[in-house]
Amino acid sequence: MINTYIQTKSYEVTQLDDELIILDSDHFTITRLNKVGGVCWSLLSEAQTVESLTHAIQERYPRFNEDVKSDIQFFLSDLIHCGLIQEGSRIAI
Repeated sequence: MINTYIQTKSYEVTQLDDELIILDSDHFTITRLNKVGGVCWSLLSEAQTVESLTHAIQERYPRFNEDVKSDIQFFLSDLIHCGLIQEGSRIAI
């Protein structure tokens, strides 16, 4: 079984240069994401797995290597901690 991840709700999002700014007015927090984080965030509007995000980033940014998977796992962990995403259903492989 593989975990899926998805945004917990709609947030106010603003693009500022190469950064994405996520405003959570319920918790009075601001989260800044770089360009790659912004791509992941946009994909998380629908359920994603670590593997699907890794594949999407490697296709978009071919210079990234296999370390991307561990970076994405860390990124997802941070977003869960901030309450911006949640683990969704588990899917069979």
